[in-house]
Amino acid sequence: QVQLVESGGGLVQAGGSLRLSCAASGGTVSTYTMGWFRQAPGKEREFVAGISWSGARTSDAYSVKGRFTISRDNAKNTGYLQMMSLKPEDTGVYYCAARYQLLDLGGAYDCWGQGTQVIVSS
Repeated sequence: QVQLVESGGGLVQAGGSLRLSCAASGGTVSTYTMGWFRQAPGKEREFVAGISWSGARTSDAYSVKGRFTISRDNAKNTGYLQMMSLKPEDTGVYYCAARYQLLDLGGAYDCWGQGTQVIVSS
Protein backbone atom coordinates (compact mmCIF):
# COMPACT_ATOMS: atom_id res chain seq x y z
CA GLN A 1 0.00 0.00 0.00
CA VAL A 2 0.94 3.63 -0.27
CA GLN A 3 0.75 6.43 2.25
CA LEU A 4 -0.85 9.67 1.11
CA VAL A 5 -0.50 13.17 2.49
CA GLU A 6 -2.52 16.06 1.07
CA SER A 7 -1.51 19.69 1.16
CA GLY A 8 -2.39 22.98 -0.47
CA GLY A 9 -5.79 23.63 1.00
CA GLY A 10 -6.79 26.97 2.41
CA LEU A 11 -9.14 29.90 2.20
CA VAL A 12 -9.82 31.47 -1.16
CA GLN A 13 -12.37 33.88 -2.58
CA ALA A 14 -14.91 32.73 -5.12
CA GLY A 15 -13.37 32.77 -8.57
CA GLY A 16 -9.92 32.07 -7.22
CA SER A 17 -7.75 29.02 -7.56
CA LEU A 18 -5.88 26.49 -5.47
CA ARG A 19 -3.57 23.62 -6.27
CA LEU A 20 -3.76 20.59 -4.04
CA SER A 21 -0.91 18.14 -3.81
CA CYS A 22 -0.92 14.51 -2.75
CA ALA A 23 2.48 13.19 -1.77
CA ALA A 24 2.69 9.41 -1.87
CA SER A 25 5.21 7.08 -0.32
CA GLY A 26 5.60 3.34 -0.07
CA GLY A 27 4.78 0.79 -2.74
CA THR A 28 5.21 1.44 -6.43
CA VAL A 29 3.27 4.64 -6.79
CA SER A 30 3.27 4.60 -10.59
CA THR A 31 1.09 1.46 -10.54
CA TYR A 32 -1.64 3.05 -8.43
CA THR A 33 -4.73 4.75 -9.69
CA MET A 34 -5.23 8.03 -7.85
CA GLY A 35 -8.29 10.08 -7.16
CA TRP A 36 -9.63 13.06 -5.32
CA PHE A 37 -12.78 13.14 -3.24
CA ARG A 38 -14.33 15.88 -1.16
CA GLN A 39 -16.74 16.08 1.73
CA ALA A 40 -18.71 19.18 2.57
CA PRO A 41 -19.98 19.70 6.13
CA GLY A 42 -22.98 17.50 6.77
CA LYS A 43 -22.74 15.78 3.40
CA GLU A 44 -21.34 12.49 2.20
CA ARG A 45 -18.01 12.18 0.50
CA GLU A 46 -18.19 12.61 -3.26
CA PHE A 47 -15.93 11.84 -6.16
CA VAL A 48 -14.13 14.78 -7.72
CA ALA A 49 -11.57 13.41 -10.16
CA GLY A 50 -9.48 10.34 -10.90
CA ILE A 51 -6.43 9.46 -12.96
CA SER A 52 -5.09 6.12 -14.13
CA TRP A 53 -1.69 4.84 -13.05
CA SER A 54 -0.17 5.83 -16.39
CA GLY A 55 -1.93 9.16 -16.51
CA ALA A 56 -3.48 8.22 -19.84
CA ARG A 57 -7.03 8.33 -18.54
CA THR A 58 -8.74 10.89 -16.36
CA SER A 59 -12.26 11.38 -15.14
CA ASP A 60 -13.92 14.21 -13.30
CA ALA A 61 -17.26 14.96 -11.78
CA TYR A 62 -19.69 17.01 -13.81
CA SER A 63 -19.76 19.68 -11.11
CA VAL A 64 -16.07 20.44 -11.59
CA LYS A 65 -15.70 19.77 -15.30
CA GLY A 66 -13.78 22.52 -17.03
CA ARG A 67 -12.63 23.98 -13.72
CA PHE A 68 -10.56 21.26 -12.05
CA THR A 69 -7.69 19.34 -13.57
CA ILE A 70 -6.17 16.20 -12.10
CA SER A 71 -2.60 15.25 -12.91
CA ARG A 72 0.28 13.24 -11.54
CA ASP A 73 4.04 13.22 -11.62
CA ASN A 74 5.14 9.68 -10.90
CA ALA A 75 8.79 10.70 -10.81
CA LYS A 76 7.92 12.90 -7.83
CA ASN A 77 5.43 10.43 -6.35
CA THR A 78 2.88 13.21 -6.31
CA GLY A 79 -0.63 13.77 -7.55
CA TYR A 80 -2.23 17.15 -8.08
CA LEU A 81 -5.62 18.74 -8.30
CA GLN A 82 -5.60 22.17 -9.92
CA MET A 83 -8.79 23.97 -8.98
CA MET A 84 -9.86 27.05 -10.91
CA SER A 85 -12.92 29.29 -10.79
CA LEU A 86 -13.73 28.08 -7.32
CA LYS A 87 -17.26 28.37 -6.03
CA PRO A 88 -18.56 28.41 -2.45
CA GLU A 89 -20.08 24.99 -3.07
CA ASP A 90 -16.58 23.64 -3.63
CA THR A 91 -15.94 24.11 0.09
CA GLY A 92 -15.06 20.94 1.94
CA VAL A 93 -12.32 18.61 3.03
CA TYR A 94 -10.50 17.17 0.04
CA TYR A 95 -9.05 13.68 0.23
CA CYS A 96 -6.52 11.98 -1.96
CA ALA A 97 -7.07 8.28 -2.60
CA ALA A 98 -5.25 5.45 -4.34
CA ARG A 99 -5.64 1.80 -5.29
CA TYR A 100 -3.43 -0.56 -7.22
CA GLN A 101 -4.42 -0.51 -10.92
CA LEU A 102 -8.00 0.46 -10.24
CA LEU A 103 -9.86 0.62 -13.56
CA ASP A 104 -12.92 2.50 -12.36
CA LEU A 105 -11.46 5.91 -11.63
CA GLY A 106 -14.35 6.78 -9.36
CA GLY A 107 -14.51 3.37 -7.74
CA ALA A 108 -13.42 1.60 -4.60
CA TYR A 109 -10.17 3.18 -3.50
CA ASP A 110 -8.56 1.54 -0.49
CA CYS A 111 -5.83 3.99 0.51
CA TRP A 112 -6.72 7.44 1.78
CA GLY A 113 -4.98 10.57 2.94
CA GLN A 114 -5.99 12.59 5.97
CA GLY A 115 -7.60 15.37 3.97
CA THR A 116 -6.95 19.05 3.44
CA GLN A 117 -9.57 21.72 3.97
CA VAL A 118 -10.70 24.06 1.22
CA ILE A 119 -12.92 27.02 2.06
CA VAL A 120 -14.28 29.21 -0.71
CA SER A 121 -15.79 32.47 0.44
CA SER A 122 -18.52 34.25 -1.48
